[in-house]
Amino acid sequence: MSTEHHYQQLIDIFDGCFKDAFQTRLIKGDDEPIYLPADESSPWHRIVFAHGFYASALHEISHWCIAGEARRQQVDFGYWYCPDGRDAQTQSQFEAVEVKPQALEWMFCAAANFPFNVSCDNLEGDCEPDRIGFQRKVHAQVMHWLAQGIPPRPARFIAALQHYYGTPALSAAHFPWPEAL
Repeated sequence: MSTEHHYQQLIDIFDGCFKDAFQTRLIKGDDEPIYLPADESSPWHRIVFAHGFYASALHEISHWCIAGEARRQQVDFGYWYCPDGRDAQTQSQFEAVEVKPQALEWMFCAAANFPFNVSCDNLEGDCEPDRIGFQRKVHAQVMHWLAQGIPPRPARFIAALQHYYGTPALSAAHFPWPEAL
């Protein structure tokens, strides 16, 4: 059982789960995160996370777990992204597409006994995001998956994190209601 968190642990755990079955590797990057499908420069699909940050790796893995087969053939899964500095409408669109990935990220954090922080990711925007409201939506998605079943890829990764970090099965008690934080 390990109580320290280092990005190399995630690389090893992820590769053990998905390298062969999905031809996908987790890669430490130096700058912004990006997903790169296999191409002439690499036979591997690559989830590149920012600066060796453990939390960045978990977040990028969560996006990969949401993306279907067709999306996994496109750079950054073909998703729309608007950087920090969003107006209220664009922030609302951003949050709508981030609920499921952040719910998985929270579940990964719980499985690894690592702190989770919901991210509205709009420090320079002209609107103040409703952080608690957004976390309630993320919380509702976590509760849905706990009740209805976690999709196979994230379930496999959660099980591997639990095995490595010696954490128990996930339950609602691991995910406090946002006002309780």
